Order: sequence, then C-alpha cells, then structure tokens
Amino acid sequence: WRMPEKTREEFTSDGWFRTGDIGIMGGEGIPSDYLSIVGRSKDLIISGGYNVYPKEIELIIDEAPGVQESAVIGVPHPDFGEAVMAVIVARPGVAPDLDALQASLKKQLANFKVPKKIVQIDELPRNTMGKVQKNMLRQTYADTFTVSQQ
Repeated sequence: WRMPEKTREEFTSDGWFRTGDIGIMGGEGIPSDYLSIVGRSKDLIISGGYNVYPKEIELIIDEAPGVQESAVIGVPHPDFGEAVMAVIVARPGVAPDLDALQASLKKQLANFKVPKKIVQIDELPRNTMGKVQKNMLRQTYADTFTVSQQ
C-alpha cells in the first residue's frame, strides 16, 4: 500500500506475485500434481544446513497431551546457524510434561527437526488479525543459545 518500490520487489519480471508461501508437489502417498503448502519462506529454519518447516512440527506438538497450541521458530545457534525451538501454550488447568514431549518428538521426527528447547508461555503474541507474531518470539528468544553461560 503506497510503497511502489516494495511492490516492485514482490513481483517477478514476468508478472508473478511472490506470496512467501513454500509448497511441495506430491510426496509419500500424495499425487505428483498435488501442491501442499508447507510454510512461509520467512519462517523456514535452516539448521545445520537442513531445511526445517515449522508447520510440520507444530502439527505434531499441537496433538500432544496438554498442549493447546504451539509456535516453532528458528533462533541463532553457534554450531547450527539456527536451532529449532518450540514455544507452547498449555490447555487450561494442565501442565504438559516438556521432557515427555521432547522424547515423543524424537520418536516422530528426524533429529535435526526436534526442538533443541521447548518453553511454555501463557499465550502466543498475536497481531490484530489474530496471526501469531513469530518475529516477536524470535526476538524474545534470540539469545537462548548464544549468551555464554557463566
């Protein structure tokens, strides 16, 4: 809106609009001409050279006992570039077992996708449209693995 330079950046030279969505064609048990949206390019985590799609992990975490909702983010890590981290909100009156959740994820996901840290908060930050503001979570937890332990 009223930012012509930014608007130009979002279109390809042949007129296609870059939405920022990441999709894959086909997959295991999925027809090769079927497009699945797997996330947003700005949310993609690159950990140790591997691409991690937060939505895949969030769907599993959200089904875990006691979890109301989750957000998976990438935060700076000295060895991996980015580390996978999960922020969860518990169901009212329930205290999820974070160690059990982590153990469960290790059985369901490739090791590079398993969150290195899981934290519980009261509520996820949202914008006025109700969308989770992962950028705020990334800022809040940016020093999780980079601040030296004394």
